[in-house]
Amino acid sequence: MAKEVDAITQIYDFVLWFIPKIDKFPRNRRFVLGDRIEVLTLEILELLIEAAYTRRKSTLLRTANLKLEKLRYLVRLAKDLQAINLKAYGHAAKLLDGAGRSIGGWLKYSENEKPQASV
Repeated sequence: MAKEVDAITQIYDFVLWFIPKIDKFPRNRRFVLGDRIEVLTLEILELLIEAAYTRRKSTLLRTANLKLEKLRYLVRLAKDLQAINLKAYGHAAKLLDGAGRSIGGWLKYSENEKPQASV
């Protein structure tokens, strides 16, 4: 349970920290790039919550991991387009790296977990 809670908490913290950053994006970036980042981040959070409450964790975690990789590129693009500064990008990259490690660990654990025999 620790890996799933950790991954959910890390993405939740990223959402909480980054959404106010999106609100400050230049207008021409806010409605396309900002919206894509916000939607993708919320989708990842939803996938992780769903994975915590289902047996088909691996599929959901793989999907979340792929979306996280897309999110990394969008955040990098936001930095390159100067919608966020270098310091904010560094913090975002650190948060996303931690989330990626947690999701990866959770995925590895869920794939190695053997179904328990019923008595």
